[in-house]
Amino acid sequence: MDVAAIREIADRLRTEIHKVVVGMDEVIELLLVSLLSEGHVLLEGVPGTAKTLLARSFASCLSLDFSRIQFTPDLMPGDVLGTNLFNFQSNRFVLTKGPIFTQLLLADEINRTPPKTQAALLQAMQERLVTIDGTTHDLGDSYMVIATQNPIEQEGTYPLPEAQLDRFLFKVIVDYPSRDEERAIVARHGHRTAMPKIAEFGLERVADLATLIEIRKVVEGIRMADELVNYIVDLVRVTREQPSLLFGGSPRSAIMLATAARAYAALQGRDYVIPDDVKALAVPTLGHRVVLAPGAEIEGATARSVVQDIVEELPAPR
Repeated sequence: MDVAAIREIADRLRTEIHKVVVGMDEVIELLLVSLLSEGHVLLEGVPGTAKTLLARSFASCLSLDFSRIQFTPDLMPGDVLGTNLFNFQSNRFVLTKGPIFTQLLLADEINRTPPKTQAALLQAMQERLVTIDGTTHDLGDSYMVIATQNPIEQEGTYPLPEAQLDRFLFKVIVDYPSRDEERAIVARHGHRTAMPKIAEFGLERVADLATLIEIRKVVEGIRMADELVNYIVDLVRVTREQPSLLFGGSPRSAIMLATAARAYAALQGRDYVIPDDVKALAVPTLGHRVVLAPGAEIEGATARSVVQDIVEELPAPR
């Protein structure tokens, strides 16, 4: 396995996903980076922008166990994790595993459920472990969460706490498609009102767990010059000095940005990181990890726009 093979596999994944999903190239790219980086992704957009369809198509191209949880206001932590039930035949408690026990989890409309249920994912996303009644269960190193959420301005949503947002490698804003893309969507899917059935598109499985493990070993070895390490550290530290931000990025965010940059470089067919790799990933990596000051919010700034300004102003190594 080398970077050329990784790029070929990524191209095949993109081709398969585009059999179902029109456009969304940047979102797909970030999903691929997250997969190679062992990270989680949060997709935010209004209903009807194919967030769930994209996640299901992505999962269908991978030979991984897949589960989906539809988060609702009445969902309880036990519905996510599972519970120990007493078996009268064996005279002991037996664990009935919840949908969290999988390799690729789609957490659909995660901000529709109260914080108590949202918190059920915290340990799983950070440590890839689940603790039920004092017993810890391993989810495996391949565990990945793709979560979708509606904008918090909409009714019936519960904003994710900072601790949970920090578990996501990327927060990706899913915008409306362009006119040409929307026309292609209607032409492809305009003969039905229900969500398309993934099985109808004949998606091929491109990668299995063994392949992903090989790829991730290659990604770990992607070269990053000392100047780029300094650049990433400085980028994160500047967020802590911005008057328009109450809180900047943590050391964990710098680690995640460096890891993601290595994966991004591999997807481009390079065995080394360049400054543009870091710049391309800075906003989706840091935008949800910084907190905007009230004054800056009144002036119309957003956390993502502040991070983008920092990227543009901070000199990159040559």
